[in-house]
Amino acid sequence: MPLQLDPNFHQPGHRYHRDFSPGDDFYQLLIDAHRDLSDEHSALLNAKLVLLLANHIGNLDILREAMQVARDDTA
Repeated sequence: MPLQLDPNFHQPGHRYHRDFSPGDDFYQLLIDAHRDLSDEHSALLNAKLVLLLANHIGNLDILREAMQVARDDTA
C-alpha cells in the first residue's frame, strides 16, 4: 500500500458539507492540543504524537516513505 498523500481526513459517521472541512477540523484539534504549552512541551507533544501515530500505522514501508517525503520537503 503506498503512502496516502491526498487529503484523507474524515470522521466515521459524520457527513461534511465541504470537502475541506475534515482537514480544517484536524487542524483545529492540533492547534487546540498545543494551546498554552511552552515550546518545550509543544515539541514533546509532537514527539509523542508522531510515535503514537507511527505505532498505529505500523507498516514500516509506509513509515519509511513518510519520513523520506517529510525530510525531502524540509531540506
